[in-house]
Amino acid sequence: MFDDFLIRATLASIGVALAAAPLGCFVIWRRMAYFGDATAHAAVLGVALSLALSAPIFVGVLAVCLVMAMTVSSLNGRGFAMDTLLGVTAHSSLAIGLVAVSFLSGVRIDLMSYLFGDILAVGKSDLIVIGCGALMVLALLTWRWSALLLSTLNPDLARASGYNPKREQLILTIALAIVVAVAIKVVGVLLIAAMLIVPAATARPFSRTPEMMALIAAGLGACASLAGLRASYVLDTPTGPTIVCISALLFVLTSGLFKLLPLVFSRKWLKSDEAG
Repeated sequence: MFDDFLIRATLASIGVALAAAPLGCFVIWRRMAYFGDATAHAAVLGVALSLALSAPIFVGVLAVCLVMAMTVSSLNGRGFAMDTLLGVTAHSSLAIGLVAVSFLSGVRIDLMSYLFGDILAVGKSDLIVIGCGALMVLALLTWRWSALLLSTLNPDLARASGYNPKREQLILTIALAIVVAVAIKVVGVLLIAAMLIVPAATARPFSRTPEMMALIAAGLGACASLAGLRASYVLDTPTGPTIVCISALLFVLTSGLFKLLPLVFSRKWLKSDEAG
C-alpha cells in the first residue's frame, strides 16, 4: 500500500500531465516551444516576489507568467523579433529572481526544489491547487477547442468564422501560465517545458486527428508520470527529472518504432509478392 506522500505525488503528477500534454499540442502546432520554456523561467521571479510579499507561490508565479507572456505578445512585431524578446525576458526574469531570492533575509528556501521540483513534498493544499489548476486548464481547452484549433490552423478562416485569433492567443497564454504555476512543485521551472512538449511530440506520429493527438499525449504523459514515480522510488533518483527521462525514453522508442514499422511491412509484402 502506498504511503500518503506517494499517493499525493501520484495524483499531483497525473493532474499536471493531463493538463500539460493537451496544451503542449497547441504549443507544438503553433511552434511555441521556446515560449513555454521562457514562461517557465520567469516563474522564478514569481517565487521571489511571493516570498518577499508572503503571498502564495501559485499567485506570484501566475501573475509574473501572465505579465511576461502579455508583454512579449504586445511587443512582438514592434521592432523586436519574438525569439529575441523571449530570450531577453526569460533569462532576465530568471536572473532577477535568483538575485532577489538572495536578498530575502530570514527566509530559508530550497532553491533546487523550485528549479527541479520536489513532488514528494506535495501537501494537501498543494494537491488542491494542482487539481483546481488542472481542471481549469482542461475546462478552458474543452470550451475553446474549436476556436483555438481554427485560430492555430488558419487565422483568416477563424476571423471569417467569427473567432478572434488574438483573444484565443490570450486564452492559450493564460492556460500556459496556469500550467507553469501548478507544475513548478512537480518538475520545477527548468523541466516544465518537457511536460508540455515531449508527450505531445511522442503522440504526433500516431495521431490522425488533433483530438486523437491530445488524448494520446495526455495518456502518455500520465503513463510517464506513473513510471517515473515508480523508477524514482526503486532507483532512489530525483523524481521530477526521472519522470522527464521516462517521457524522453518513450519519445525515442516510439519514434524508432514508427520508422521501423513501414520497413518491416514493406519487406513482408515484397516476400509475399515473390512467393506469389
